[in-house]
Amino acid sequence: MSLNPRTTALWTALITPFAGDESLDFVALTALLREQEAAGAGVLLLGSTGEGSNLTLAERKAVLQHACSLNLTVPLMVGVGGLDLASQLEWLAFCETLPVHAYLLVTPIYAKPGAEGQRRWFAALMNAVSKPCMLYNIPSRAGVPLSDVALAGLLEHPNCWAVKESGGNAARFAELKAAFPSIAWYSGDDVLFAEHAKLGSAGLVSVASNVWPQQVARWVAQGLAGEAIGDLLRTASETLFLAANPIPAKAILHHQGRIASNELRLPLCAADLKTLEPILAKDLEIAAFS
Repeated sequence: MSLNPRTTALWTALITPFAGDESLDFVALTALLREQEAAGAGVLLLGSTGEGSNLTLAERKAVLQHACSLNLTVPLMVGVGGLDLASQLEWLAFCETLPVHAYLLVTPIYAKPGAEGQRRWFAALMNAVSKPCMLYNIPSRAGVPLSDVALAGLLEHPNCWAVKESGGNAARFAELKAAFPSIAWYSGDDVLFAEHAKLGSAGLVSVASNVWPQQVARWVAQGLAGEAIGDLLRTASETLFLAANPIPAKAILHHQGRIASNELRLPLCAADLKTLEPILAKDLEIAAFS
């Protein structure tokens, strides 16, 4: 396996497992990381799926230090986001002391910055690090899309490697890839991966691979090779968004016994998932398919 993030096709946006008292569960974290290693998937730590914004700084540091201590044979990418630039630069300064391989830089949340604000924000973050950076377009969470003008002004930065496109529109994915062919475009949406693969996606940043790592790895390889991957990835992934991510993913992982608890950090709450049945049905279907 390669530790090069630029050649990694599948990244798993890993959940952060908690014990019943909401403390970090390092035993479960180790097991989840080893599952991803076995599947050959790069691991994105402390993104929105990992509840990175809901953890304390000490907890985020502990998660990252633990992952690095395992000497995985797959690359690690670290989520960076928020609104306070000084705090993000402090976080990056810590990350730079560890053997991580890449960063995911999300569009600034809540403030709805314009093109120049975005360009300067991303430039400041990329100037602070020595690793490849994937920019993250997620307007449904950030409140504003990644600006085309800002992106155009960042292409020459040596750390500007890729974009995780989670705008929810395959036609827009095609437009962006055509407009900015010099960087890698990753699908940020399991549900749309089959379409994105046909449009030349470099890979997938996945939630579903938390639950089905080997199967999603196989589907990604097939999709990027131009093979038909059927509809099961799409329909299974849809069930993981019956409540806010990562509530359903944690629910099924707990049901399977792969994590000891389905605890989340407020404002996320396990009670917001009203039924596990659709996910269980898809899990059985995937097991039969496999």
